[in-house]
Amino acid sequence: MKLTPQQSLLHWYKTHGRHDLPWRTTDNPYHIYISEIMLQQTQVKTVLERFYFPFLERFPTLSELAESHQDDVLKMWEGLGYYTRAKNLHHAARQCGGNLPNNAHELMKLSGIGRSTAHAIAAFAYRESLPILDANVKRILHRYFALLKRDEKKLWEYAYTLFDSKHPFEYNQAMMDLGATVCLARKPLCAVCPLEATCQGKSEPLTYPEAKIKLQKPVRNRSIIIHKRDNRYALTQRTERFLHGLWGFFEAVEVANATPLGHITQHYSHFTLEADLYLSEESFDNERYEWFTLEEIKDLSLSCADHKAVALIKQTV
Repeated sequence: MKLTPQQSLLHWYKTHGRHDLPWRTTDNPYHIYISEIMLQQTQVKTVLERFYFPFLERFPTLSELAESHQDDVLKMWEGLGYYTRAKNLHHAARQCGGNLPNNAHELMKLSGIGRSTAHAIAAFAYRESLPILDANVKRILHRYFALLKRDEKKLWEYAYTLFDSKHPFEYNQAMMDLGATVCLARKPLCAVCPLEATCQGKSEPLTYPEAKIKLQKPVRNRSIIIHKRDNRYALTQRTERFLHGLWGFFEAVEVANATPLGHITQHYSHFTLEADLYLSEESFDNERYEWFTLEEIKDLSLSCADHKAVALIKQTV
């Protein structure tokens, strides 16, 4: 008896799927929600080894997350990047009063939860019959249906076309695993793919979708002055959109009467920071800045660049 593509996919998943991932062995909606947000823009290995369990230990329930201070949430998110995710988590927890909605329609009303994330939470936590459309699934659909153009509206239509509505949990997990382990971006393993028999793009998988235009990442050159007074250092909590809520040192256009500390390079998703660091013990009065010892700085949520700055400070102490 010939298997349908969906049956072939589920059969493959039963044997090759990553069934032991902790967010797949629980029906706790909050745990599933946290995993879905963390896994945006972040590899499974990184989330699993460094962030998922410590975050849930610090905030065991959505109610406790809602009642916490944003600084504490950002501190636990430190190093995971894309900090807007953490702020949206905190805001969403307060929006719903610590009680996560039990369907995709209501989930999409919360901060930071788009259609695919809402579908994922609803399908995995509540078994709502909905497909997802994360980066891995998009790549599979582009290849399976030989879709050259990047059109998310059309992709949703194709997502429903291939979807197995009777097994939403298994199907969606299988699609994610297939994209992560077989239908790879650069070297797809078409020969072992359970969808190979009916895949329209298998002869030229790298053709789909059309390549994005690569833009050269800009470089931002900055001078960072670390102001010191009585073994305390001046930091401010950022209010601009980028790195909002994290603490940082003073950035300046001109540098005078300061001692060079070194240079740091920090790569972000949309630019590279090149910064010369200076230490100044000159008088510095700015009401936006607060003064902290190195021990107190440990409790603040900092960007990776500011952590590098702290490391340079420690070399001078």
